[in-house]
Amino acid sequence: MQIHLIDGTYELFRHYYAVPSSVDRDGREVGAVRGVLRSLLAMISAGATHLAVATDHVIESFRNDLWAGYKTGEGVDPNLLAQFPLLEEVLSAAGIVVWPMVEFEADDALASAATIARQDQRVEQVFICTPDKDLAQCVDGDRVVQLNRRKRVTINEAGVIAKYGVKPASIPDYLALVGDNADGYPGLPGWGMKSTAAVLAKFEHLEAIPRDAGDWRVDVPNTGALAYTLRKEFEYALLFRTLATLRTDIPLFEDVERLRWNGPKPEFAPIGARLDSAVTSRTAR
Repeated sequence: MQIHLIDGTYELFRHYYAVPSSVDRDGREVGAVRGVLRSLLAMISAGATHLAVATDHVIESFRNDLWAGYKTGEGVDPNLLAQFPLLEEVLSAAGIVVWPMVEFEADDALASAATIARQDQRVEQVFICTPDKDLAQCVDGDRVVQLNRRKRVTINEAGVIAKYGVKPASIPDYLALVGDNADGYPGLPGWGMKSTAAVLAKFEHLEAIPRDAGDWRVDVPNTGALAYTLRKEFEYALLFRTLATLRTDIPLFEDVERLRWNGPKPEFAPIGARLDSAVTSRTAR
């Protein structure tokens, strides 16, 4: 069997800005929810049998306590934020497993689910459906892969190495050094993508990088300055790696059969009818 793990937060954002506004009879914006629902039902029609969706029910997580600049819901359109609970309600009624994250993030749920699923011998392949670079750390050979559904691109372990220059296990170290603007941490000054990839391709993890640049023997300019920055900012590098490291120990399910889609629940009919009757705007958002 194949397992499809979907980043509901990404899908909701993507559809919010890709589809026209739709308002239900109570005046609620539902356009993005309708778009995500149609997209996932299309996946099922195309043959997906076991799937689950993780959402950031609360945008903040334990990482906000570790780094004040970590991403929050500030600045997100209220009409988008308001659709998170509705998305969870609609997908659950449609018979799709939903994991609304509060203490952790949707990415943590996807990483934990992939870890559980890959251990089951009945599972042939796990698709983590998101373009988020954080999830590249979960890719394992051809067994656990990333799927960018919008671009229809699948990335296996060789693809991660080709894209980032490092193995999946080094992705948290890579992000610690180069930073992640989307998540709100800056990385270390001077450490760009090419220099970081070259160093980590050889040493894999932060602790293994020699303090003396003379011991690096990598083709990277300004190694002395990079080594100095790493020594000076090492504690920040470790903190940023903690922020980038996804949790894989959340007990979301025990048997992958819990993810099998068995059709919508009885309560889906009135919810679906309500979404179908929503009025779609003809103007762009």
